[in-house]
Amino acid sequence: MSRREQARAVLDRLARASATERALIAFAALALSMFVGTVIVLVAGIFVKNCTEPAYFLAGQSFCYDPFHVYDRLFLGALGDPLAGNWDPLNAQFAVTLRETTVLVFTGLSVAIAFRAGVFNIGTQGQLVVGALATALAVIAIGPIGSGVVGTLLLIPLGILVGAVGGGIYGAIPGALKAYAEANEVITTIMLNFVATSVVFYLVNEHFRNPDSQAVETVDIPVQAVFPSVLFDPRTDFSLIALGVGLLAIIGIYLLLERTSFGYDLRTAGLQPEAAEYGGVDAPKTVVASMALSGALGGIGGAMYVLMILGKFQTGVPAYGFDGITVSILAGNNPLGVGFAALLFGVLKSGTTVVQVSTDVPPQLVGVLRGLIILFVAMPEFFRLVGKRLNAGGKKGLALGQKAKDVAADGGEER
Repeated sequence: MSRREQARAVLDRLARASATERALIAFAALALSMFVGTVIVLVAGIFVKNCTEPAYFLAGQSFCYDPFHVYDRLFLGALGDPLAGNWDPLNAQFAVTLRETTVLVFTGLSVAIAFRAGVFNIGTQGQLVVGALATALAVIAIGPIGSGVVGTLLLIPLGILVGAVGGGIYGAIPGALKAYAEANEVITTIMLNFVATSVVFYLVNEHFRNPDSQAVETVDIPVQAVFPSVLFDPRTDFSLIALGVGLLAIIGIYLLLERTSFGYDLRTAGLQPEAAEYGGVDAPKTVVASMALSGALGGIGGAMYVLMILGKFQTGVPAYGFDGITVSILAGNNPLGVGFAALLFGVLKSGTTVVQVSTDVPPQLVGVLRGLIILFVAMPEFFRLVGKRLNAGGKKGLALGQKAKDVAADGGEER
């Protein structure tokens, strides 16, 4: 067996891995990434100048950094030290972790549903930005209509809806370009990210800017339009209600993909587009619809950023859209897996801050550790997706070959 055949066999086995096997592979990859990270931290600690309190001495060599303390702060610190006495699950750091997770759920779903349709949506960041601004402007304009609980019940759903519409329309643009003009969606979505950022900056700076602020931002949205914190301290900018909406979105997208004819068409078009068209699926329409839905989910992520975290729109939105790509790959483009992947990514983002505050490890080194974890955990899923694509291509080739034999047997006419 050649090396190419061996590699293909490994990819095929990985593509057929069960959920339990994939979980074990992910944990093994996580452990391996932490081992490599430990070595890097120890080696980096050797070259620190003026190290007053070395963490370890070994064979006459001092190591300035303690990798075990770093990982303790990275993971347990993000949860607010659950192993310490009197742990409060409503602590501020855990709220930060869940806050990041909430937005990443929507961006991860956004990328996942496009990938399932065979479309590479790299433009979730732009769709999020458009949805965020649309949400802010809508609730600011309509805010005076309602107040109190009534205002909250009116403005929050309205803000989410407007964000979804804004992101959906912006996502449908590259979808239409791919479906009807055969434009490469990777290029168009990347370009539209820059377009969204620039146009939004112009609009806020020239037309909707808060005159009392030095930052390029809108005025604050009405207080009744902000998600109620529920149990957590309002100063943490996190709401369990928003997280609940994210969990409902996960369930809804899963049922849409697995239990509806549209989901079947979308999955079939993504796996075997030629077979899908042969079976009566309108592939161009499915591409546009999937990108519109993908953009809508990204827009809802932007709405969450405005309605839960910031309370206004401000340029320089964090790269939640690009993080969503990693979340989707970690989840294997499975909506149910997006929740767990978003939580892991939320822990890493929150824990990074804790490490920087509580240790003297340089932030660049912390970024390397976080990148290693993401890389090691994501690569098995990436290769599994590649294996599924190869399997789909192989099955399609066998089907076409059988069809050619049938045509030849019938004297050159299709059955």
